[in-house]
Amino acid sequence: MVEVSGRWDARFAPVGQALAEELASGRELGASIVVDVGGETVVDVWGGWHDVEHRTPWTEHTITTVWSTTKTVTNLAALVLADRGLLDPYAPVAKYWPEFAENGKEHVEVRHVLSHTSGVSGWEAPFTTADFYDRATATARLAAQRPWWAPGTASGYHAANQGHLVGELVRRVTGKSLTAFVAEDLAGPLGADFRIGAAEADLARIAPVVPPPPLPFDLAALDPDDIARKTFGSPALDAATANTDDWRRAELGAVNGHGNARSVAAILRPLALGGAVDGVRLVSQDTIDVIFDQQSDGVDLVLGVPLRFGIGFALPETTTVPYVPQGRACYWGGWGGSLVVVDLDRGLTVSYVMNRMAPGIIGSDRSERYLTTVLDCLG
Repeated sequence: MVEVSGRWDARFAPVGQALAEELASGRELGASIVVDVGGETVVDVWGGWHDVEHRTPWTEHTITTVWSTTKTVTNLAALVLADRGLLDPYAPVAKYWPEFAENGKEHVEVRHVLSHTSGVSGWEAPFTTADFYDRATATARLAAQRPWWAPGTASGYHAANQGHLVGELVRRVTGKSLTAFVAEDLAGPLGADFRIGAAEADLARIAPVVPPPPLPFDLAALDPDDIARKTFGSPALDAATANTDDWRRAELGAVNGHGNARSVAAILRPLALGGAVDGVRLVSQDTIDVIFDQQSDGVDLVLGVPLRFGIGFALPETTTVPYVPQGRACYWGGWGGSLVVVDLDRGLTVSYVMNRMAPGIIGSDRSERYLTTVLDCLG
């Protein structure tokens, strides 16, 4: 059996065993898992390798790109600003970002951006990776373009651009970049080792991601006006891009958060605990309740699977990610399988971060195994 480091309460020993088995099988390369119940960390484990050559172990302080798990932190930043009275989820985006009203978007509300229902799920082509890294160019393009469907009528996953949209709102109401706001107002007070992008000093401890198999559909075969093709094709991202310095230095609030399971859980667990942890209050219970204001429930126009979105997070359903607990729970994950689930009914936060990416976009067989094991241990 591969050695797993860290600690777990005896009741949760099967979680550590599951990680050890996945590492031994080679399905995992390196990974970390954290489980918090009622404000107590009952699992904090890690193991495996930083690199495919098995030269450097995955340690307690290894971080990696968490892909779209980043969105949970970015959207929490917006909810923190809502709690402070600086951002109204039910107000037009243009109230804070006047240029966004162009081309029929004057009635798009902040909640639509936070729930993937704005009609602006990507950039009109041509749009390059260099444009993607250029915040000013990327946000100006989003402000100028027309929605691809009637805002508020359906979800269409804002795969790569949600961080630019939310980040611009953060910048307009605080004067801070999204990277700075997350560092100073979320990660800093909570002692979380998490950043949007990566600090130069941290580059050496970032575990490179191992790309997954190709997506199970051919974008080029889709109609040029297909929303999925437009969303994923402009720019078309190769997972290996996440291992470049340009990616790591950019502010990509939808996809390039860098952290590990402990840091993701540290930022998100206040939601399971009434909004405060260790004397640090992020949000009120009233703001937490906003998450559960359902905005959509149906087949997502981009991902093509049933999803249910509240404000800032996905809500449980029974088809696409059936292993997320029902009730007052919210979640999201990243390409390749990283995942964070917050279950208010149980006071539970579960986070999982890894470097070997699994097939698919939402969850993986590994994330399902770990979360199901946690729930089984809880009984």
